[in-house]
Amino acid sequence: EDESEEEPKLKYERLSNGVTEILQKDAASCMTVHEKFLALGTHYGKVYLLDVQGNITQKFDVSPVKINQISLDESGEHMGVCSEDGKVQVFGLYSAEEFHETFDCPIKIVAVHPHFVRSHFKQFVTGGKKLLLYERGWMNRWKPSVLHEGEGNIRNVKWRGHLIAWANNMGVKILDMISKQRITNVPRDDISLRPDMYPCSLCWKDNLTLIIGWGNSVKICSVKERHASEMRDLPNRYVEIVFQFDTEFYISGLAPLCDQLVILSYVKEISEKTEVECCARPRLDIVQPLPESCEEISSDALTVRGFQENECRDYHLEYSEGESLFYIISPRDVVVAKERDQDDHIDWLLEKKKYEEALMAAEISQKTIKKHKILDIGLAYINHLVEKGEYDLAARKCQKILGKNTELWEFEVYKFKEIGQLKAISRYLPRRDPVLKPLIYEMVLHEFLESDYEGFATLIKEWPGDLYNNTIIVQAVVDHLKKDPQNRTLLRTLAELYTYDQRYGRALEIYLTLRHKDVFQLIHKHNLFSSIRDKIVLLMDFDSEKAVDMLLDNEDKISIDRVVEELENRPELQHVYLHKLFKRDHHKGQRYHEKQISLYAEYDRPNLLPFLRDSTHCPLEKALEICQQRNFVEETVYLLSRMGNSRSALKMIMEELQDVDKAIEFAKEQDDGELWEDLILYSIDKPPFITGLLNNIGTHVDPILLIHRIKEGMEIPNLRDSLVKILQDYNLQILLREGCKKILVADSLSLLKKMHRTQMKGVLVDEENICESCLSPILPSDASKSFNVVVFHCRHMFHKECLPVSNTVSSVQFCNICSAKHRGPGSAILEMKK
Repeated sequence: EDESEEEPKLKYERLSNGVTEILQKDAASCMTVHEKFLALGTHYGKVYLLDVQGNITQKFDVSPVKINQISLDESGEHMGVCSEDGKVQVFGLYSAEEFHETFDCPIKIVAVHPHFVRSHFKQFVTGGKKLLLYERGWMNRWKPSVLHEGEGNIRNVKWRGHLIAWANNMGVKILDMISKQRITNVPRDDISLRPDMYPCSLCWKDNLTLIIGWGNSVKICSVKERHASEMRDLPNRYVEIVFQFDTEFYISGLAPLCDQLVILSYVKEISEKTEVECCARPRLDIVQPLPESCEEISSDALTVRGFQENECRDYHLEYSEGESLFYIISPRDVVVAKERDQDDHIDWLLEKKKYEEALMAAEISQKTIKKHKILDIGLAYINHLVEKGEYDLAARKCQKILGKNTELWEFEVYKFKEIGQLKAISRYLPRRDPVLKPLIYEMVLHEFLESDYEGFATLIKEWPGDLYNNTIIVQAVVDHLKKDPQNRTLLRTLAELYTYDQRYGRALEIYLTLRHKDVFQLIHKHNLFSSIRDKIVLLMDFDSEKAVDMLLDNEDKISIDRVVEELENRPELQHVYLHKLFKRDHHKGQRYHEKQISLYAEYDRPNLLPFLRDSTHCPLEKALEICQQRNFVEETVYLLSRMGNSRSALKMIMEELQDVDKAIEFAKEQDDGELWEDLILYSIDKPPFITGLLNNIGTHVDPILLIHRIKEGMEIPNLRDSLVKILQDYNLQILLREGCKKILVADSLSLLKKMHRTQMKGVLVDEENICESCLSPILPSDASKSFNVVVFHCRHMFHKECLPVSNTVSSVQFCNICSAKHRGPGSAILEMKK
């Protein structure tokens, strides 16, 4: 067999059963294939009908010598046989219809009409030295007629539809039975070859395509209709050679396979031992025809019985059109070739150890394959990978191949254990649907625990806690910790196991000892606030920011007082907690504001002053005492000013800080004339302070007061610039005042005009209005009587006689409801008389 890596296109098997018995005593000379049965002729003149498995169904003793040709019609009901002694028989297999004739020369071929079963197609041809056509006529008599002669023996005939093709010593002819005209002559290429030793092979691909193989030449001919304008005295059909190419070996048979060709070749080679040319194994090639060449698709050497003694004429190729079955006939053997199906393709892949491709092919064709099972291929693939040492890939493939089969999973796990590769399969073990026995998971965990703590920790983290017996694994980890009590990986894993087992307290202790980042998540997730009441210091030491946020978010579970109490011995942590509490709410921790003064002073002075400013519960005396003890000038100044002792605060700024700008800023904030006076008195003998005052005092105090007090002859830095600035500030003030005055006058005039327009408008008085004094309708029911009504701008209305008499000299009246004492919007605007 061919050992190449290319997969063969065909598969082969010997036709056995009855054929084996026949060829033990006789030799095959020819065979014809029908879709229902086979007909085999032998050298001893026997014809056997066989089923497709090679079992004998009928036997005919036709002649004592070699059967040259067997022909069947399309129905398979009539058979024609010719033999070397000149006998020709055409008879019905299922009827009494029969024709016998004996010629005086060997008859090499016989061909019955494809539709011989029909009464008007009772025709057949025979070939010896002549090509004779027999037709049944009047009174069931057979009438012969010569179709061709004079070019040697007729070597082969193929009848298809209305066309007969035959080969003689000179070439190949085609006859149109409708017109009874010969339409072509294809001459033989290599006339040096003996036609009896290297016979012509003919094969109809379809009703109009003839394939010719002779020697090592192949021609594919197409029968075409001639155009009416070209007819003249020519046949109405002609033949065109569409493909022509040569082969490497001599052709013994041809058959079509879709748009490709199957060629049976007779091969000769030089023996390495004797250096003499001898017969080699015949080849069956599949080629793709091209216009002037061919492309080889596959090539197989066939080991047929007795191939060393066979000649080119001893081989024949027959085929069954409907099933793509090819029969290679030799004197001692009949081999059947058929197209490989998906099962064969998978067989070949498995043979070549291409398990991945075989598995893929089985999955794609799982509905059509009969011989193979996807699971079996998959298991073979896993075993192959294990044998190659590719343990990780083998374990990964288990997921796809084993699926939900728990028994197979457990079997594979034990197999991996035997070869010491439990770690390889651990990542791919199923965790949900299906779930294996707990023992399997425990076995894997123990393997990791013995050799790989990190891998063990990873599995504990990834695997759900219900896959294995948690108690057993916890005990195993505890035993290992006895040998290595400080191993952080084992401690972390033990904490996770305690968490799975709902022993959160123990898990929390380990996490805090390890300062593990998941400690806060554990507390929140499992509401472990009752367990951390005495562990607040540990939490704060680990991550004060997260701890404080957690404690403040859960005040209802751990009170502020409890936290402050727990942190009593760690004032720096106490400060962090109270500071964040104060930022969230200025009033929640008010009872600790006095304590916070000392804490801020000790650990966070930058935030002391903001705290003093924002707190309304801070005892000022205590704060002042602490700030004075620590000489915190800014904080002391703020406290003195807040307690009303602004002069002491200013004095401290001047004496302690000696910062005139800060002193001026403080005086501006207090806006107290006495403070300005103190500031001037303190600064009068300090030229730099005088400069600062001159630059900033102009908008708050008259600069003349300061200038008059400056001693004559005192040198003051940048005096001129300061005076110029005072003048510029003064000029700016004048301009601002004038601008404001103009705006004020314009606005006043605009409002006055608006008020005048409003007061000049009329006021609607109707029967729905009432007198605000007597509460009767303002208009009399009898409109003919005279009446007086007073209407104010505030829309209050009175009968004139209901208004109280004014005691003032002025005659202007006011609404006694809206403005009894002051003149305002209720002044009288209208008096109605009628």
